[in-house]
Amino acid sequence: MSSVTASGLLGPVAALNGWTLVMEVWMYAVTIPEYNKIKPSGQTTKSQIDAQMPPTARWKRDNYNHLMEQPTQFYAVALALAIARGGKIDELDSALAWTYVGTRVLHSLVQSITNTMMARFLLFGFSSSILAVMTGRLAMLVF
Repeated sequence: MSSVTASGLLGPVAALNGWTLVMEVWMYAVTIPEYNKIKPSGQTTKSQIDAQMPPTARWKRDNYNHLMEQPTQFYAVALALAIARGGKIDELDSALAWTYVGTRVLHSLVQSITNTMMARFLLFGFSSSILAVMTGRLAMLVF
C-alpha cells in the first residue's frame, strides 16, 4: 500500500473540527432565540429549560455535545497515527479517517434535522467501528 503525507490524517482532523464549529453556529442560531422566549432565571434548571425548548432546537445542542464526546478519541488516535507513522500515512489510515468524518457529519445531519433514532444508532455504530479499527492499527504500531 502506498503512503500519503500526514495531511491524509490531519485533513480529516481539521475537517471534523471545522464541522464542529459549523454545528456550534447552527446551535446558537437556533437556541438563542428560544432561550430568549423562555427567559430563564438564575434558578432555572437545565431540565426546566429543556421542557420548554422545542425538540428541534435541543437536537442541535445535543449533537454539538456529541461532537465533544467520541470525536475527541478520533482526534487523539488520528494525531497519534500521524506521529507514529512519521508523517507517512498509508492510504487505509487516510480512508478510515475521512470515512469517520463523513459518518459523523451524516450523524449530525440526521440528529439535527430528523433525529431518526435507528439511523443515528447505525451511523454511530459504524463510526465506532471505524474508530476501533484505527485504534487497533495504532496499537499495532506502538506495541
